[in-house]
Amino acid sequence: METVGIICEYNPFHNGHLYHINEVKKRYPNATIVLIMSGNFTQRGHISILNKWDKTKIALYYGVDLVIELPFVFATQSADIFAKGSIALLKALHVDKLVFGSESDAVENLIKLANIQLYNTQYDILVKQYLDTGINYPSAMSKALFDVTGKTITAPNDLLGLSYVKEIIRQGANIEAITIERTNQFHDIALTSNIVSASAIRNALKEQKEIDQYIPEKTQEYLKTQAIHEDYFPLIQYKIITEPNTLSQIQTVDEGLQTRLIEQLSDSYSLEDFIKRVKTKRYTYNKLMRMSCHLLCNFTKEEAKRNTEIRYIRVLGMSKLGQLYLNQQKKQIALPIITACNQIKDEMLDIEYRTSCIYSMIQKQDTRKQEFSKKPIRKENE
Repeated sequence: METVGIICEYNPFHNGHLYHINEVKKRYPNATIVLIMSGNFTQRGHISILNKWDKTKIALYYGVDLVIELPFVFATQSADIFAKGSIALLKALHVDKLVFGSESDAVENLIKLANIQLYNTQYDILVKQYLDTGINYPSAMSKALFDVTGKTITAPNDLLGLSYVKEIIRQGANIEAITIERTNQFHDIALTSNIVSASAIRNALKEQKEIDQYIPEKTQEYLKTQAIHEDYFPLIQYKIITEPNTLSQIQTVDEGLQTRLIEQLSDSYSLEDFIKRVKTKRYTYNKLMRMSCHLLCNFTKEEAKRNTEIRYIRVLGMSKLGQLYLNQQKKQIALPIITACNQIKDEMLDIEYRTSCIYSMIQKQDTRKQEFSKKPIRKENE
């Protein structure tokens, strides 16, 4: 049984995501589609507009067969760590192919650049030299790659795809990387066609603009209740004000950054304003958004150090085909397959429960109990 993997966040699920799934189904009509999906918090530090259960229902409705949760400890970190957890899950599930969006649509080039990042010592030296000048890691990486190869990579999906390819090589995963050309700009917030970025949709929601033409019908049903990142800013403020001496223990709060957080907080009237005030050449917007997520969830450096490897496979939902695939593969799958936080004892699951509790604090629906009681969602109308 051929399997195709998709790594996603669906924040929210839009027409571009539907195009991606349909393109996979068109290219591989007999394949089982396995989704690795971040839950209530995302890689760029945003609160997920829809909770993970609603995202699972939407994904199953539009043709995914198996939805697997990417744990918080991977889902909310840098591209390389996000990719590490995602590829480890696909590898453990014996998935054959990974299909991802790419601005360049040139997987051979990504493979070449990934090998340079992994094995070229000159590249490592150059990255360190550029970091020492005070620029951020993505810029240092891009400059070092250009120095070594004469080529550079700056588009966000290509950068994430590079991390995927690098992890496939690093982990020795028997996974073929395949690209689908992405036609819209990831960070473009303009509503210019029926396929726009998730950033544009979130921005439109914030400005109370009409978005129905940019999202499928099923997404429209679930967007009636949505999480707004700004609603959590008072909790982040409380953390900074009441625990100033422990801020340096939080993941992503680099040495010296805690002082800047305290200094800039008093003049900040929103999370967006706060991030812009703290932002520097070294600390990118995305890095600081991830930091805000880690502050909110009290995710510490020590927890991050203890949780660097995938230790379980958590199923959020499945179709009949997805269930059949799991049944056929479970004897060959080394990791425990679980459906709830209390099925095994693991710190990674404890963190998952904690972050779900925090997510629920601002929501009208209580997702905390679901971490223990909710069974995998089954595809409707089967």
